[in-house]
Amino acid sequence: MSTPPETSRTKRGFGRYAVALIPLIVFAGIAATAAKMLYDQDVHGKDISEIPSALIGTRAPALNLAPLEGTNLPALTDSAIKGKLTLVNVFASWCIPCREEHPILKELAKDGRLNVVAINYKDKNDNALRFLGELGNPFAAIGVDPKGQAAIDWGVYGIPESYLVAPDGTILYKRVGPFDEVSLKEGLFSAMEKALAKPAS
Repeated sequence: MSTPPETSRTKRGFGRYAVALIPLIVFAGIAATAAKMLYDQDVHGKDISEIPSALIGTRAPALNLAPLEGTNLPALTDSAIKGKLTLVNVFASWCIPCREEHPILKELAKDGRLNVVAINYKDKNDNALRFLGELGNPFAAIGVDPKGQAAIDWGVYGIPESYLVAPDGTILYKRVGPFDEVSLKEGLFSAMEKALAKPAS
């Protein structure tokens, strides 16, 4: 039994409307997500740049990175962070936010309770040396990650990125993007205080 022409046209017309509504529905979903993030930021003071990491509360990935030649600093290996409260910073000379964050890292390195080390991400040796020569070197050890494999292991989203690692090797805190006053006070310093208050096992 054939479908009457009017019914067939009605079905085709409805199908076109349904297809046309898909982008509108997708856009509404994105807008609702963005609105919630802004609401959380404005009303609850939530820092939307604090991206959760599945690694927090787990053992830090193994470190066995070659040193940045020309710095006279040790390589970044497990022994460079073992038994110390450590901030692992991922940086590169071509990263503009890394340059903006660098003075903060220099200040953090003055805190005797904190061991500050770095993964130099997909960088050229000479450029990294120039970067540190220009801005100063806050790091106790630097490991080079020319192909980004270590960054994958650590779950890096984008640089700069920093991880606070407990003396027992547990990741306590993660910061995506450069540190600022709020992320230092409410994020890093808070995590450090909790770690330092915890009795050594």
